[in-house]
Amino acid sequence: MTDPINLATIGFTESTAERFFGRLIEARVACVIDVRLHNSSQLAGFAKAKDLGFFLQAIGGIGYVHEPLLAPTEEMFTAYKKAKGDWSTYERRFLALMASRRIDERLNPDFFRSGCLLCSEGSRTTVTAVSSRTT
Repeated sequence: MTDPINLATIGFTESTAERFFGRLIEARVACVIDVRLHNSSQLAGFAKAKDLGFFLQAIGGIGYVHEPLLAPTEEMFTAYKKAKGDWSTYERRFLALMASRRIDERLNPDFFRSGCLLCSEGSRTTVTAVSSRTT
Protein backbone atom coordinates (compact mmCIF):
# COMPACT_ATOMS: atom_id res chain seq x y z
CA MET A 1 0.00 0.00 0.00
CA THR A 2 1.34 3.42 -0.87
CA ASP A 3 1.02 6.57 1.21
CA PRO A 4 -2.14 8.62 0.70
CA ILE A 5 -1.84 11.45 -1.78
CA ASN A 6 -3.02 14.88 -0.67
CA LEU A 7 -4.98 16.33 -3.55
CA ALA A 8 -6.74 19.68 -3.42
CA THR A 9 -9.35 21.20 -5.70
CA ILE A 10 -9.92 24.87 -6.37
CA GLY A 11 -11.99 27.09 -8.60
CA PHE A 12 -11.13 30.66 -9.49
CA THR A 13 -14.55 32.24 -10.00
CA GLU A 14 -15.93 34.46 -7.25
CA SER A 15 -12.40 34.90 -5.88
CA THR A 16 -9.83 37.63 -5.77
CA ALA A 17 -6.28 36.85 -6.84
CA GLU A 18 -5.12 37.40 -3.26
CA ARG A 19 -7.59 34.83 -1.91
CA PHE A 20 -6.94 32.35 -4.73
CA PHE A 21 -3.14 32.31 -4.34
CA GLY A 22 -3.40 32.49 -0.55
CA ARG A 23 -5.53 29.34 -0.41
CA LEU A 24 -3.04 27.45 -2.59
CA ILE A 25 -0.12 28.49 -0.40
CA GLU A 26 -2.05 27.66 2.78
CA ALA A 27 -2.86 24.18 1.40
CA ARG A 28 0.87 23.66 0.61
CA VAL A 29 0.15 22.87 -3.01
CA ALA A 30 3.24 21.93 -5.04
CA CYS A 31 1.62 21.99 -8.49
CA VAL A 32 -1.67 23.23 -9.94
CA ILE A 33 -3.13 20.76 -12.44
CA ASP A 34 -5.37 22.75 -14.76
CA VAL A 35 -8.30 20.58 -15.84
CA ARG A 36 -10.28 23.35 -17.54
CA LEU A 37 -11.51 22.81 -21.07
CA HIS A 38 -11.27 26.55 -21.78
CA ASN A 39 -8.22 27.79 -19.89
CA SER A 40 -7.49 30.85 -22.00
CA SER A 41 -10.86 32.60 -21.90
CA GLN A 42 -10.79 36.31 -21.17
CA LEU A 43 -13.23 35.57 -18.36
CA ALA A 44 -10.43 33.73 -16.58
CA GLY A 45 -8.74 37.02 -15.61
CA PHE A 46 -5.70 36.26 -13.42
CA ALA A 47 -6.22 32.52 -14.05
CA LYS A 48 -5.57 32.60 -17.82
CA ALA A 49 -3.25 29.73 -18.70
CA LYS A 50 -0.82 32.07 -20.42
CA ASP A 51 -0.20 33.98 -17.18
CA LEU A 52 -1.13 31.55 -14.43
CA GLY A 53 2.10 29.53 -14.50
CA PHE A 54 4.12 32.71 -14.01
CA PHE A 55 1.93 33.97 -11.15
CA LEU A 56 1.94 30.60 -9.36
CA GLN A 57 5.73 30.36 -9.50
CA ALA A 58 6.38 34.01 -8.62
CA ILE A 59 3.88 34.24 -5.77
CA GLY A 60 4.09 30.79 -4.20
CA GLY A 61 6.80 28.72 -5.87
CA ILE A 62 4.01 26.52 -7.22
CA GLY A 63 4.28 24.56 -10.47
CA TYR A 64 1.65 24.54 -13.22
CA VAL A 65 0.57 21.96 -15.79
CA HIS A 66 -2.45 21.81 -18.08
CA GLU A 67 -3.81 18.26 -18.34
CA PRO A 68 -6.57 18.09 -21.00
CA LEU A 69 -7.06 14.35 -20.34
CA LEU A 70 -8.88 15.41 -17.17
CA ALA A 71 -11.14 17.95 -18.89
CA PRO A 72 -14.70 17.22 -20.02
CA THR A 73 -15.61 17.18 -23.70
CA GLU A 74 -17.05 20.32 -25.26
CA GLU A 75 -20.41 18.58 -25.56
CA MET A 76 -20.45 17.65 -21.87
CA PHE A 77 -19.36 21.13 -20.84
CA THR A 78 -22.07 22.79 -22.91
CA ALA A 79 -24.81 20.42 -21.74
CA TYR A 80 -24.00 21.02 -18.09
CA LYS A 81 -22.75 24.59 -17.87
CA LYS A 82 -24.49 26.47 -20.64
CA ALA A 83 -27.70 24.43 -20.87
CA LYS A 84 -27.85 24.14 -17.05
CA GLY A 85 -27.84 20.36 -17.11
CA ASP A 86 -28.26 17.94 -14.24
CA TRP A 87 -25.18 17.30 -12.03
CA SER A 88 -25.79 13.54 -11.66
CA THR A 89 -25.98 13.15 -15.45
CA TYR A 90 -22.79 15.17 -15.87
CA GLU A 91 -21.03 13.17 -13.17
CA ARG A 92 -22.02 9.82 -14.72
CA ARG A 93 -20.88 10.93 -18.18
CA PHE A 94 -17.65 12.40 -16.82
CA LEU A 95 -16.71 9.22 -14.95
CA ALA A 96 -17.42 7.19 -18.09
CA LEU A 97 -15.18 9.58 -20.06
CA MET A 98 -12.35 9.17 -17.53
CA ALA A 99 -12.70 5.38 -17.78
CA SER A 100 -12.66 5.49 -21.58
CA ARG A 101 -9.52 7.66 -21.51
CA ARG A 102 -7.93 5.10 -19.14
CA ILE A 103 -6.79 7.81 -16.75
CA ASP A 104 -5.75 5.26 -14.14
CA GLU A 105 -3.33 3.73 -16.68
CA ARG A 106 -2.12 6.91 -18.36
CA LEU A 107 -1.42 9.09 -15.31
CA ASN A 108 0.78 7.87 -12.48
CA PRO A 109 -0.75 8.52 -9.04
CA ASP A 110 2.41 10.44 -8.06
CA PHE A 111 1.47 13.02 -10.72
CA PHE A 112 -1.23 14.16 -8.28
CA ARG A 113 0.95 14.23 -5.13
CA SER A 114 0.56 17.61 -3.36
CA GLY A 115 -1.33 18.76 -6.43
CA CYS A 116 -4.43 20.85 -6.84
CA LEU A 117 -7.00 20.34 -9.59
CA LEU A 118 -8.08 23.70 -11.02
CA CYS A 119 -11.53 24.10 -12.51
CA SER A 120 -13.60 27.15 -13.34
CA GLU A 121 -16.26 26.57 -10.70
CA GLY A 122 -16.62 28.29 -7.33
CA SER A 123 -13.78 29.43 -5.17
CA ARG A 124 -13.86 26.85 -2.36
CA THR A 125 -10.66 24.87 -1.76
CA THR A 126 -10.82 21.28 -0.61
CA VAL A 127 -7.82 19.16 0.39
CA THR A 128 -8.40 15.42 0.46
CA ALA A 129 -6.11 12.49 1.17
CA VAL A 130 -6.57 10.02 -1.65
CA SER A 131 -5.16 6.51 -1.35
CA SER A 132 -3.57 5.36 -4.56
CA ARG A 133 -3.56 1.71 -5.47
CA THR A 134 -0.31 -0.20 -5.69
CA THR A 135 0.81 -1.28 -9.12
